[in-house]
Amino acid sequence: MDRFGPLAGLIGEWEGDQGLDVSYHHAEGASGETPYREHIVFKPFGPVDNGDQHLYGLDYRMAAWRLGEELPFHTEVGYWLWDGGDGQVLRCFVIPRGSVVLAGGTATADARRFTLSATRGDTAYGILANPYLERRARTVRYEVTLEVGDATFSYEEDSVLELAEIPGEYHHTDRNTLRRVAEFDLPPRD
Repeated sequence: MDRFGPLAGLIGEWEGDQGLDVSYHHAEGASGETPYREHIVFKPFGPVDNGDQHLYGLDYRMAAWRLGEELPFHTEVGYWLWDGGDGQVLRCFVIPRGSVVLAGGTATADARRFTLSATRGDTAYGILANPYLERRARTVRYEVTLEVGDATFSYEEDSVLELAEIPGEYHHTDRNTLRRVAEFDLPPRD
């Protein structure tokens, strides 16, 4: 498990129905809260070698549904990566609205709580979006903090946006606690 560092505790399939999304609701022209349920699958892989950098990771897919609805209102695909040599956790993911995020942060191999962030314009941990989002709902900063337990994990996310409809920065937040519903075997060591 040590090769996956602080990501080892996330390996498996997870569900949670305590989610709360606080975001700008365009139809109402105001902020609103949306309770949601979520399903995430983290499948281990690795190593991935970049010269003398050796990454171990989790391929992940997630979907979130407003409570009582059948179709998801949010999905993501991507990777969580552990760079044990530099003590870095990375999360790279794509949102089908036309957004890409590569967030990162420092952690120890045995960390149970860690924070990752990305900033628009940063060439190491940055954010990209399609032209429409750049004009109407630009993400300028992203931060997520995870707390990993034995059979649960919790997260709090803050996406700082510049919205065309309102002046200044807007904080779109999400949080949830999920429980493990299935475990996966680790890939063999090379």
